[in-house]
Amino acid sequence: MQSLGFSPLNSLGSAKATPKFQKEISRDPLSSLKLLSLKFKPCYSTRFYRNSSIQMSGSNEEEDLTKQMKEMNAAKKRWDALIREEKVKSLTPREAGYAIQLSYKTLLDVRPSFERNKAWVKGSTWIPIFDVDSKLDAGALSKKVTNFLLGGWWSGIPTLSYENQFISRVEQQFPKDTDLIVACQKGLRSLAACELLYKAGYENIFWVQGGLEAAEEEDFDREGPQPFKFAGIGGVSEFLGWTDQQRAAAAKDGWGSRVIYSARLIGIFILADGLFIGVQQLTHYLQEIRSS
Repeated sequence: MQSLGFSPLNSLGSAKATPKFQKEISRDPLSSLKLLSLKFKPCYSTRFYRNSSIQMSGSNEEEDLTKQMKEMNAAKKRWDALIREEKVKSLTPREAGYAIQLSYKTLLDVRPSFERNKAWVKGSTWIPIFDVDSKLDAGALSKKVTNFLLGGWWSGIPTLSYENQFISRVEQQFPKDTDLIVACQKGLRSLAACELLYKAGYENIFWVQGGLEAAEEEDFDREGPQPFKFAGIGGVSEFLGWTDQQRAAAAKDGWGSRVIYSARLIGIFILADGLFIGVQQLTHYLQEIRSS
């Protein structure tokens, strides 16, 4: 907060950088962006690369996976170095909200549209670094089908693609000396955005640690139909209430939410049972027609 011109917030403590790593492997910030646009299994930590699986194809899957993990680790090291060397300053969501409210700093929201449309900070500027892939060519359709089959139906996360005009769009709206507070949903893609902004010459960059999902509702002036913590969930898991965010909220709300989600689950079983019985009856009816 001192870098924003405020005295430290004693009640909040200082924002700490993530653990130190070894020497950088790669210096190309764009090499890691392809990885972030791939479909990962749902994960609620920025250290997702340890437990997640990436959709792959071809006979050299293990080699490709190893290469991509190395590139992701190299990117993570570069991002940690930016924070450690204070080229990008780290803020908690509460500190970021404090800075926006008291000094009218700019919040740059780099989330994709499906997250932004659920909840956003009032007065923020939206320029996504990744957004929903809208292409309909054979390659894009193949990726979308694969994404859906490998977990998109469950998580509700669509296929994303890197926005090539990200830096140029930021430059159109903000001079290089603007104080930019950069945020995404979980804090990972915003780090990639911070690196690109730093490489482009922006001097005062602030990263919201943990993203908007780590924020409490009182930290920001929110607009949109859902809480910040629910903006990154979707699919069948959201419908059934089987996400970490919904379980945490249900624990606070009591039995009300649990009854709703339990009723939805029972409804799915009843519907599935009804469809099964209907198919059996239809098959029996068709057999009778053929035998008559």
